[in-house]
Amino acid sequence: MKIAFRTLPALPLVAAMMLGSVMSNAASAGDDALKALDLRQVKVGGEIGRRIDVTVQNNLLVLDADKNFLAPFRTKETHEGYTGLGKLLDAAVRLAAYTHDQKVIAFKQRLVEQTIKVQEPDGYIGAMAAPNRMWGLWDIHEMGYIIYALTSDYHYFGQQRSLAAARKAADYILGRWAQKPADWPEKYHWATSVALTGVERTLLALYRESGDRRYLDFCVRDRALPDWQTGIVIGRREPLEGHSYSYLVRCLAQLELCRIQPDEKLLRLSRGAAHFLTAQDGMTITGAAGVFEIWTDDQDGHGALGETCSTAYQLRLYDSLLRLEGNPRYGDLIERTIYNALFAAQSPDGRRIRYFVPMEGERKYYPEDNYCCPGNYRRIVADLPTMVYYRAGSGLAVNLYTPSETTVTLDGGLKLKARQETDYPTSGRVVIRLDPSQPATFPLQLRIPRWCQQASVAVNGKRWEKPIVAGQFLSIERHWGPGDRVTLDLPMKLRLVAGRKRQAGRAAVMRGPLVFCLNPSTQKSLVERKEDWTCRASLVTIDPATLKEVPGDGAARPGDVACTVRATADGFNIPQGFELSLKLTEFPDPNGRMTYFRLPDLRAAVPDELVGEK
Repeated sequence: MKIAFRTLPALPLVAAMMLGSVMSNAASAGDDALKALDLRQVKVGGEIGRRIDVTVQNNLLVLDADKNFLAPFRTKETHEGYTGLGKLLDAAVRLAAYTHDQKVIAFKQRLVEQTIKVQEPDGYIGAMAAPNRMWGLWDIHEMGYIIYALTSDYHYFGQQRSLAAARKAADYILGRWAQKPADWPEKYHWATSVALTGVERTLLALYRESGDRRYLDFCVRDRALPDWQTGIVIGRREPLEGHSYSYLVRCLAQLELCRIQPDEKLLRLSRGAAHFLTAQDGMTITGAAGVFEIWTDDQDGHGALGETCSTAYQLRLYDSLLRLEGNPRYGDLIERTIYNALFAAQSPDGRRIRYFVPMEGERKYYPEDNYCCPGNYRRIVADLPTMVYYRAGSGLAVNLYTPSETTVTLDGGLKLKARQETDYPTSGRVVIRLDPSQPATFPLQLRIPRWCQQASVAVNGKRWEKPIVAGQFLSIERHWGPGDRVTLDLPMKLRLVAGRKRQAGRAAVMRGPLVFCLNPSTQKSLVERKEDWTCRASLVTIDPATLKEVPGDGAARPGDVACTVRATADGFNIPQGFELSLKLTEFPDPNGRMTYFRLPDLRAAVPDELVGEK
């Protein structure tokens, strides 16, 4: 069966620049408004920190790396296919650097040693039999992530042997690139950019660490990275172009090239992707995007919604654009996506990971530990600490609210220790304690989420009287001293958010950044009806006047929240009134099945604050 497709043109440059209209005047191509902190500078608690911990303890450290990852690289008998060794290795490197845990470091080190051990004298470091090397499907993709991981090991641990192995493998690719068969990869029905997913980012990273311009030149000349201007493709066609994960990876490569060789055209597709997600219905309410790995804009919430690889790279795109432009909308998108789409892709105990995370119907865990989505989940969780704080001019910006601390060096060598005390997102109260090495004047920027119209701030107990605008950074510039305290209150009220396209006529329940869902298996009033609630989800009608926040039961996370509501399961035919009492839980509830509900009057719902042109 043929699947219809259509192509959205690349966003016109003028429109793309409008997306960055709130950016600092200094934040043009190649000049970031916000500066990333090193992964090792931040320590995180709360649900973000807990997810990192369970990923380490209950996933990474219990994997059988020899059997499930290294074995194919030792035998080298395959003709095509993908394992994900490089993604595992990169996650191990980053988690080792972040945690400083000796068990994780030992796991990482053994994996590095065994990976280098399977490298051939000519530099090849894959799993293919000799006749299929390079041009067997996914071989370059696999090698690219291994090279990236070895480069990361050099970056974080100074391992010269890892850098040497990475360069040797990269040289293997560069030296054989001219031999690319004329019909490759069309015979596999994949576009070249998809078959090579990640290779440009890998070689740019290797260029940054080694200074060898050959890797940069390959991206610019052989891969024509600056000239890539493919618009968003909705649906499928051969060779596959609308693959959301690979598209986002290449957008990021262009952004990273722009930071090396500034050029406004390198920003165009990334801003266009963000525009598609937020203004052209490419993103669902949970932050997830795409169905069966391809771009979609119909808001279908069933089945193969939100590939975890794509979710991970949406977060990286938002982070990169946030740093470039300083636009807090990207911070709101990061927050929404983390607490819903990303965390729902993992079991609450950390052991199992999903390929897709639908809003409607059954959610299934991926049966294996290898392949792409489990690896990319581990990698993005390792990167979350870098999305909490940023250097902002002469001061510090706080993007994510979570128990955490960091120490940064500001202008003039001033050392600033910042610490957050909060149970966010259980509540919206955040205390930020600042300890500069000596009294100094600098700005502290706080992201005020778009969903919060009544934020309040106090400095050392004194209320901040200047305007606080939702959807902007609040900049507090003053003379700070050791022990100063900023208290931020972000009231979290339950709200109904109107659905779009296939979800039109219904609404989702939200509180702060959290989306709620219904787990029918825990609802006595539904279980007794003995019906298939996957089929009947669109008929459930709730009474907005009865929404009430209540404590959760830990289904989604420790300290989670829930809400109760009266409902009927008979659509708009309500002969018995709202006879059901339902409890809605946070979206990462593993057995959530429904996200949108009918309302007696849709005027009770508001538009999604993250959707639209601005």
